Amino acid sequence: MKVSVKNKEPFQIKADAIVIPWAEGKKGLTAYREFISDIDDFEGKAYDTRVIYPPEGKTPYKKIIFVGVGKEEKIDREKIRGAFSRALQVARNHHVKTAVLDNSYNYEHMDRIKIAALALEGAILGHYRFLPYKTEREGFLPDVEEVIFVEPRRSQLNQLKEHLRETQVICEAVLFARDLISAPANDMTPTILGNKAKELAKKLERVKCRVLGREEIERLGMNAFLGVAKGSHEPPRFIIMEYKGGKSSESPVVLVGKGLTFDSGGISLKPAEKMEEMKSDMSGAAAVIATIKAIAELGWPINVVALVAATENLPGGSALKPGDVLKSYAGKTIEVINTDAEGRLTLADALSYAAEYKPSAIIDIATLTGACIVALGEQLIGLMGTDENLKSKIKEAADETGEFVWELPLWEPYEEQIKSDVADVKNTGGRPAGTITAGLFLRKFVGDFPWVHLDIAGCAWQNKDRPYIPKGAAGIGVRLLTHFLRIWRSS
Repeated sequence: MKVSVKNKEPFQIKADAIVIPWAEGKKGLTAYREFISDIDDFEGKAYDTRVIYPPEGKTPYKKIIFVGVGKEEKIDREKIRGAFSRALQVARNHHVKTAVLDNSYNYEHMDRIKIAALALEGAILGHYRFLPYKTEREGFLPDVEEVIFVEPRRSQLNQLKEHLRETQVICEAVLFARDLISAPANDMTPTILGNKAKELAKKLERVKCRVLGREEIERLGMNAFLGVAKGSHEPPRFIIMEYKGGKSSESPVVLVGKGLTFDSGGISLKPAEKMEEMKSDMSGAAAVIATIKAIAELGWPINVVALVAATENLPGGSALKPGDVLKSYAGKTIEVINTDAEGRLTLADALSYAAEYKPSAIIDIATLTGACIVALGEQLIGLMGTDENLKSKIKEAADETGEFVWELPLWEPYEEQIKSDVADVKNTGGRPAGTITAGLFLRKFVGDFPWVHLDIAGCAWQNKDRPYIPKGAAGIGVRLLTHFLRIWRSS
């Protein structure tokens, strides 16, 4: 989607349509009084829309799309994102190719530039569709090709352009992540994911990518990771992406993403229902790779490493078995109780490897536990960590992006649940406090470095449309991590 900025008033631009937000119970948030008679019955409830066709020659637009933003006192970032997402979907349904997004109104807590950035987020993220495998395109209307913002104040023009460029780069990184996640597992194997990372790195400045194969992983002693990979004919890959935008002396932030390109549960086989969604078990991997894409394209002065232990988890004659004991990269031994608690095994080795960078912070993001869905539902990210400053900055970023987190305690008495009779630790503590015991397991592999764990099991894959997240892969975590990195580098 092309994004343009014009130093003009809204009605001085020719386009197919203009999108105008409308507050519930008000006469509109803008000065377009001449159209009120056409929409007397439009209430402005959040995400409601009304399309009117002004008389020819009266405006430069063929269509005017009004979209509700709800009650004025309750308008927030999410309402704006959702409203413009819905409006752009309506625009597509009405064959609109170019649309002006009106941000010429003000709220007490947000200025025009901020509103424009939020509107663009909603427009891009809500317009997403995954269509590569659709050979019959009849009925699929073309996307809106261009959105236009206006800024009559020349003094604000460059600032608006800068904010919109940053927003577009980050949102396109989210779409990149969604594409990786949405691809079927036969077309997104560990090898293919590694190749995608290498191809991306070649296009980016100051990014290097290495992808280690099975023999190199064996030499490193990542036997927890390799244990998960044993049942699959697809070879595992350990993906290392390094962005060096800061000073060479500065410790990097290391992002670790869970990279199960398909998870059947292994010998502890999952139920067949909805198993096809387990292609999304690499959503954490997609998030950290896409975050590197965003910050490299923006050229931020920070050092960031992304690590992904990519594999499939399948049953087979050589597959990992309940009762097996694995020796991890850190030297700790792990008794496998359930082969479907596999993500924490791959993360254990990746987190231990992250410590080799002497990082300023380690953040892992993973579709880790079904228990997190039970506890927090499908719209909240579970957060646990060892450092208050790091956690507070993650929370600050989450409030900004709408990828909301909820902290769970790393309560030490629950460590009793993951004590093993035969090894240093076992890979699951059972159903009670399953998300917390998974976090306690991971904590054993991060050393003394500041660390946060983000469990995105509930929100990585959506089973119904949300305001600016269409059904399917959400690309969750990209905006959260990117905004966190902005906060972290400036602190």
